Amino acid sequence: MSLLPVAEALQRLESDGLVESRPRVGTRVCDPGPDEIRERYEVREALESQAARLFAKRAGVREKLELQRMAANMDAMFNRCTAAADGDDPDFLYAVHSYHSDLHLRIAEGAGCGVLQNAIERNQVLIFNWLFDVAARRPMLPPTFHRDWANAIASGSPEEADRAMREHIQYGLNNVIRSLAEGKGRQQGEILRVK
Repeated sequence: MSLLPVAEALQRLESDGLVESRPRVGTRVCDPGPDEIRERYEVREALESQAARLFAKRAGVREKLELQRMAANMDAMFNRCTAAADGDDPDFLYAVHSYHSDLHLRIAEGAGCGVLQNAIERNQVLIFNWLFDVAARRPMLPPTFHRDWANAIASGSPEEADRAMREHIQYGLNNVIRSLAEGKGRQQGEILRVK
């Protein structure tokens, strides 16, 4: 492969915030701190809460049933992660997180606002969520976590959909920040033991 496509790919990853380049040092994967993670979740909350409000108002019966079906599948996948060795299988975890992204994008699609859907995709909000979640394993979720959330969004009430989406995103943010803090604490303890 020639140098130009590689350089273009790295520039795109950098503009998406996934890697950072430093002169005379090189390019590395971004290691976001708690403040950057919190800011990304704030943007995600604003965009996806509006998508949930619009979905509640505009989505048809078929779209709402599809969302509820996907949410039930999502719960089954998360429950399988915590109940079996599948939680340690990187391919299965990737499939779970990809499906989770599809679930959120389905809400954006059903909102009927192409500009909002593009903003969610363009800002890489869901990709960052996947990266943070992989870096900071989530604790076990309630068995019907996504079904209850999808039912609120499909209720037809924009206010209920907005509330459910905000709670969903805040739950994720709090767990990611807590897990990263615990991980850094463990990492520092291991460094001290080595020295």
